Amino acid sequence: MLSIPGQVGRLCDGPTRREFMRVGGVGMVGLSLPMILRHEAAAAELEGGQAASRGLPGFGKARNVILVFLQGGPSHIDLWDPKPDAPENVRGLFKPIATKTPGLFFGEHMPKLAGVTDKLTMIRSMSYTPVGLFNHTAAIYQMLTGYTPDKVSPSGQLEPPSPNDYPNVGSNVIKLKPPTVAMLPFVTLPRPLQESNVIGKAGNAGFLGKKYDPYFLFQEEAIAQGKVNIDDLTLRPEVSEIRLKRRNTLLATVNHAMPEIEAATSQYALDTYQDKAFDLILSGRARKAFNLESEDPKSRDRYGRHAFGQSLLLARRLIEAGTRFVQVNWPSVANGDPKTTAWDTHAANFDPLKNLHCPKLDSGLSSLIADLDGRGMLSDTLVVAIGEFGRSPRMGVSTSGNGNAPDGRDHWPYCYTAVMAGAGIGRGQVYGKSDDQASSPVLNPVHPTEILATIYHALGINPSTLIMNHLNQPRELVKAEPVYKLFG
Repeated sequence: MLSIPGQVGRLCDGPTRREFMRVGGVGMVGLSLPMILRHEAAAAELEGGQAASRGLPGFGKARNVILVFLQGGPSHIDLWDPKPDAPENVRGLFKPIATKTPGLFFGEHMPKLAGVTDKLTMIRSMSYTPVGLFNHTAAIYQMLTGYTPDKVSPSGQLEPPSPNDYPNVGSNVIKLKPPTVAMLPFVTLPRPLQESNVIGKAGNAGFLGKKYDPYFLFQEEAIAQGKVNIDDLTLRPEVSEIRLKRRNTLLATVNHAMPEIEAATSQYALDTYQDKAFDLILSGRARKAFNLESEDPKSRDRYGRHAFGQSLLLARRLIEAGTRFVQVNWPSVANGDPKTTAWDTHAANFDPLKNLHCPKLDSGLSSLIADLDGRGMLSDTLVVAIGEFGRSPRMGVSTSGNGNAPDGRDHWPYCYTAVMAGAGIGRGQVYGKSDDQASSPVLNPVHPTEILATIYHALGINPSTLIMNHLNQPRELVKAEPVYKLFG
């Protein structure tokens, strides 16, 4: 396929040495000689950086990633960083319980996860200082892309998804580490992220191009019931496998005879889409992975018969089938009703946590980690559970301009908690420490971008790898270093 001048998404691996030799000293694909030399230098630096990274803890330990995104911002102090000696308006209503890790305590409504802490690391020092208005979607954008958004409205809302956006971490991963089998490379469950009317921001490939977008569904209820509609991955009964193969051969013949069509559509990667769809349909891997009815009913019960629990179970099944990256979103709308969906507990904190959020998170996440470990998959599958921020230690106080009930907690990016497990991450480990009111780190603060850098590093990708944005400018995957001490 021809290289199109100005094509979006050229990466640092861009022009090959053969192409350089072919053009000699003449500019190629819109690049001047200095730009070509910079690309060569960047590629050499990347190769050296990858080689150097191999000697660092955890590099390349992961084959797959399950990112559990707890949209809305869970209350760290009530879930897994309790402060029983803090003042009443800080410590809240929940009592601490012991976990399997000596000296580590959780809130009383997380007993199942407390039973598997010997398989994971708790990071109790997540922290960043927002710049300007920085509500949910801006914080989500930073967490999932590694960059802060360009434009935020006075209400804190972002513009709808744009081809100029930075890519989601999963999109970068599948570009640089595509699956080795005919399988969906990147899947988002059970639906894209949403705040108000903005759907999917920070959830797609942005300037990398739609080729690297995730496969996603809007099927919370269907997933909860184990009856996922995947007609687009199914061979229609009236089309036999032989007939489909003949169609594919005919299409290849037509495409070969029409180079002008290839030139006009190359940026859309139609051949790639066709090949992937063809392989997926014939392999049946995705259909089998999505068939929750074939799973042991007891396993489904352990995860929880709800959209979040069954999405985590689907994540395990997809990883088993060859998917590289699965993002499981807490199925809610930010600023939604905390009594039914959102972790955004301004209006009410304790009843929703006790009766909705904690039971679902507890059953789902504990089952995922135990299940992966029992199947021998935790050794090369990295699990990360995190929200865009935590909740304010003091109740009833506005920290973001939002109204708060007396028992509500507002946004709090200055200190919160993340969970990581698998792929060499230390077991039974606590990293970092919060102060006596869980309001700021007192040991080893971790920025969200450092979590992304750690994900890339675990997959054998140098976080400093350069990608080309929509203006053909080089950008690092993320401007942060991995947290090497997380690896045991």
